[in-house]
Amino acid sequence: MENRITKLLGIQYPIVQAGMVWASGWRLASAVSNAGGLGLLGAGSMYPSVLREHIQKCKKATDKPFGVNVPMLYPDLKEIMDIIIEGGVKIVFTSAGNPKTWTPVLKAHGITVVHVVSSVKFALKAQEAGVDAVVAEGFEAGGHNGRDETTSFVLIPAVKEQIHIPMIAAGGIANGKQMLAAMVLGADGVQVGSRFVATLEASSHQAFKEVVVGAKEGDTQLTLKELAPVRLIKNQFYLQVQQAYEEGASIEELKQLLGRGRAKKGMFEGDLENGELEIGQVSALIHDIKPAAAIIKDLVTDFESAKRTISHIGL
Repeated sequence: MENRITKLLGIQYPIVQAGMVWASGWRLASAVSNAGGLGLLGAGSMYPSVLREHIQKCKKATDKPFGVNVPMLYPDLKEIMDIIIEGGVKIVFTSAGNPKTWTPVLKAHGITVVHVVSSVKFALKAQEAGVDAVVAEGFEAGGHNGRDETTSFVLIPAVKEQIHIPMIAAGGIANGKQMLAAMVLGADGVQVGSRFVATLEASSHQAFKEVVVGAKEGDTQLTLKELAPVRLIKNQFYLQVQQAYEEGASIEELKQLLGRGRAKKGMFEGDLENGELEIGQVSALIHDIKPAAAIIKDLVTDFESAKRTISHIGL
């Protein structure tokens, strides 16, 4: 399965495990990397000292490439980047910020930089900033999302038409058939998030994993656009947000409702009613919790089977 992404990242399969808050610690990242994909540590839910510890443990657990996902909206961003550089991390995925800010610094230290985008406009800005690749993330994705609500089936070919650097597709991908579809549309690889939440190695709470497995079509919704758009499972907290909208809540009132640590409460501590439960629409297709290596194997096997099926029917 060698292509531009596997060569760029030094991996066996063009499969990236998304760096998700409260799910993507060293156990998950190293398991994915050992299985031939690219594991990412999710720095968004880690204090700098915690990130340093996870980098060190990940390096001991795998001799394969792994990276760190960094949302660029945190106040201690410089300290996080310094830890990444000092820790010898060779791959960084950035998101939620201007790629021009850190891409030159990271590349000066020999680090491969990939930036997450939700539109053609931002993909072109990332390419201009000098990133090595982009992740084109569709509206279906879990967690923080773009405001334009462009689906993966539209976004992937639209970005492909405009850029010349490699592109990884994300949003709504949990099996090999979807992986093949993304690559037919122009992607060089896929980033998978929600499917890796439902793994033995994910650091998220077992109760949250079970909610993900039990989710049905329509159980998630994009909300809180005025703050930072986020796709959530509909629970008591989500209903409180909707009620606040109906009552004409201001941005400040929405911030107060969100409070601090709401995502940790839900996804890491397992408060399924009062916590923020971030997951993608594709959760409706996730039916079990299994080892990360088994998911990589399933993705590759299903991908190859789908290719054979297409060939067999003459397409």
